Amino acid sequence: MPAPSPTPSPPRYHALALQVTTESVSGLGDAAAVRAAISRNIERVGRAAAGSIAFVRQYDGGTVRLVVLPEYSLTGAPTPGPFRNWRALAALAPDGPEYSALGELAARLGTWLAGNAYEADPHFPELYFQASFIVAPAGSVVLRYRRLISLYSPSPYDVLDRYLDIYGAEGLFPVADTELGRLAAVASEEILYPEIARCHAMRGAELFVHSTSEMGSPRATAKDIAKRARAAENLAYLVSANAAGVRGTAVPAQSSTGMSKIVDYEGRVIAEAAAGGDSMVANATIDIGALRQRRRQAGLSNVLVRQPFQAYAASYATTRFHAPGQLAESDAVAATETLRATQGAVIEALARRGLV
Repeated sequence: MPAPSPTPSPPRYHALALQVTTESVSGLGDAAAVRAAISRNIERVGRAAAGSIAFVRQYDGGTVRLVVLPEYSLTGAPTPGPFRNWRALAALAPDGPEYSALGELAARLGTWLAGNAYEADPHFPELYFQASFIVAPAGSVVLRYRRLISLYSPSPYDVLDRYLDIYGAEGLFPVADTELGRLAAVASEEILYPEIARCHAMRGAELFVHSTSEMGSPRATAKDIAKRARAAENLAYLVSANAAGVRGTAVPAQSSTGMSKIVDYEGRVIAEAAAGGDSMVANATIDIGALRQRRRQAGLSNVLVRQPFQAYAASYATTRFHAPGQLAESDAVAATETLRATQGAVIEALARRGLV
């Protein structure tokens, strides 16, 4: 279905990829302690966002309209084991108190607030999903994208038929038409999969929010290269927030650090935070009007409108690597190991066919 015409081009505004430390709750076995820790994490990122917004305003007069938080900044990564355990311990209810608190925070800040969390869904009582969200300044969640490609956590693709029955095809790749432009989300390592960003761009997405928690490196990593590629090939902005570190796990805290950046629609990094700690340096001006003008400009470099999608369609329709629905018959016993074993079976099958 064609996307509706976008709203009038918004005035230029600042976006902020807020690089903050993640405080993991995985070592807290008591649900009450976990919920209290999540509440503290929301308060902590709120203070960091408020201070950063004030600094940008004081420094160059810019108005921050969009703040992006790192991946799972409220809880850290799930503990391995049965999915029902993490769901009960730390998954957010879509209409629960944590989202209410995030809505109140967005209202206090006067910004659109994007982030990533694990959440429950009453339609899938034994599972949880990793969700990228955008909260409007009015306090409402205007976009909820659930990560499709995940090795250790369940995804909509693992229960695809049921998910489509409930939410429809547009529920897989939602795009929010807002006063900031048409916004979409890419979750964490999904930046490595061009199709995720592309399917959002097919629906008119102009800016990708990317919450991530990735290994920091002074060298160009695959994910870091992919950020620039996804922006350039879709003529879209990308605002990518990485963790400044992850505390509360056995992994050295500063392994995930740096890499937070804003990339413009030509694939140029226009702001970037250094490794080593919390930072608001990855902030920059977003100009959706200029992006729209660029997309409507004819020429070889307009790679988005020149896409021959129908030429690809048959290859996608007739080729199967990782099949959907791997949890459809085993929700009640599904665990981390379920998905790991499935990947091994996929590799073996592809090897027999000579494809890997």
